[in-house]
Order: sequence, then C-alpha cells, then structure tokens
Amino acid sequence: MELLARLYDHCENRFLRGFRMLTLAWSDGASLVPLDFALLSSTDPCNGYQGVTKDLDRRSCGAKRRREAVTKSTALLAPMVRRALEAGVKARYLLMDSWFGMPAIILALRPLIPVLCMVERTPKILYGFQGKRLSLDGIYRALKKRRGQAKILSSVVVAINDGEPARIVLVRDRRKKDWLALLTTDINLPDEEVVRIYGKRWDIEVFFRTAKQFLQLEKGSQARGFDTLIAHSTIVLMRYIFLALEQRRLDDPRSLGLLFHACCEEIRDVTYLESLKRILELAMAQTPPKDPATTDIYAALADAILGQAILYFGLQETIYQRSRDIAA
Repeated sequence: MELLARLYDHCENRFLRGFRMLTLAWSDGASLVPLDFALLSSTDPCNGYQGVTKDLDRRSCGAKRRREAVTKSTALLAPMVRRALEAGVKARYLLMDSWFGMPAIILALRPLIPVLCMVERTPKILYGFQGKRLSLDGIYRALKKRRGQAKILSSVVVAINDGEPARIVLVRDRRKKDWLALLTTDINLPDEEVVRIYGKRWDIEVFFRTAKQFLQLEKGSQARGFDTLIAHSTIVLMRYIFLALEQRRLDDPRSLGLLFHACCEEIRDVTYLESLKRILELAMAQTPPKDPATTDIYAALADAILGQAILYFGLQETIYQRSRDIAA
C-alpha cells in the first residue's frame, strides 16, 4: 500500500501499520464541523513500508497530498489554520492538546489567531519567569497556590522564547490527584474562561469516536490506494457534517450515533420507494400505449403499486413503534 508506515500508538503502547489523521475543526461548544485534515505517513523512511509509487504532476492535488503525508504534523498546523481563516471561517481561539503545545508552534500560530492549549511538564521546555528560565515544575514550586479544593490552583504571566507574554493557568487534575497546565496567548483572558473554553476541545474527541464507531472511518474502505483513502476520509467528514447540521437544525437531544442509525433507516426506505417508482416509469416508457385509455390504466396500476408500498412501509413503521412502546 502506498505510503503505508509503521506508527506508534500511544493509547495501546505499541506500533501499528497505518496512517495518522491530523484534523482541524470548528466548534461553538454545541456543534462541531470538521474543516480540514491531513492523512499522515511517517517522516522517517525507516518506518515506511512503501514510498510514493505514482508519478504525478507536482502541481496536482494528489502530489500535494503525498508531500503533506511525509511532512511533520507540527509544520502543517499554520497552513491549515491559514486556509480556514482565508476561507472565511471565524474563530476566537485555537484549541490544541499538549502534543502541539510547544513554544515554536505557538509562536508560528500567534500572528494568525490566539492560542489556548495544554502544555507538557518537561524539563526541556523553559519559560521566562521573574528574570529566570524555569520549567513548569519550577514555576509551580515558586507560585503560591490556592488553599482547599479549588479547581484553579494559580496563574502567572510568563515569557515564551521570543519574549512575548503568555498566561499559564494551573488547574487541579482530580483523576490523578495532580495538576495540569493550560497556556493562552491572550493574557487578558480570566482564569475561569481559560478553563471553560479549553473544555470545548473535548468535542473533537467525540467527533473521532463517532467517525470510527458509526461512520466507519477506519474500516469503511478496503482499498489500497492512497487517493482512495483521501476520498473515503473526505466522505466520512462530510457525512459527519450532515449529521451535525441535522442535529443542530432540529435541536435533537439524540446523540450523533442514534441520529446516524435513524437516518440510515429513513434513507433505506426512501431509496426503495424511489427505486420502485423509477422502475415503473421505465416500464411505462418502454411499452408505449396505443390509446389514452390504456395510458390511464397503466397510470392507475402504477399508482396502486406505489400506494400499496407506502401503506406497507407505514404499517411496518407502526408495528415497530408499537413494539418499542411495549418494550418501554
């Protein structure tokens, strides 16, 4: 398979064969819309099972996608955000997890949009604090924390590599009885707002779960072509947009998974009726009647068949609804 690579899965703690998917999405906390994605292979040739096999024009979309696949994900963030903003997408903040919370990435994105992300606790990353270069652990030890069971332990304004200010908010991690650090380039944003806004990033995790479990992002295509995988991923994202739009339009309390199954059942019934109608129309066109009386007979026969089909599906829906009511 073209560009297939050996990639490390941090959830299962082992190497797998496949691709990584970098996704940019827009969310207001109620609905999420995927905007852009990149299907990534490995940047290390030693981890690749197959390189580029097609000879394509460098200006074509296929060639651009293949160059994108062997580029580091951190180098793709700024172009993705720039494309979305140039397309007219309006957003107040860019939310990222700790994988992209590096000073170099934040500095590249700062001119485009304010950044709000989680940062890792590592001694390799230092911030300017009180005239010193300290790690997150060093800053935590130097700060005075709030007492009791406060969710926000403390906050401080630090300097990143270029000397520009950024605010770090330390929050309590109740799962591990530890603490986490959130960083924002908007230093005027209150601490409570930093925590509240970053909580909206969970929507993209729900998106990935829905795309994998219901929309068959992983197993919906058995093709071995890289272009086919790009097309399949695009279709999955479009299907998710349709579901999110329907849920938003109807203010539907159902989850996207339940809404997906309901839409599939509806589409299956409508497709059958439309197909039956099309078959009858073709049959009438292939056997043209010789007089108007015969035309009326054919039309009445087609109406009778379609009417019985509609009644049949209506009866099946009534039986299904009654069985659900009895079970409830």
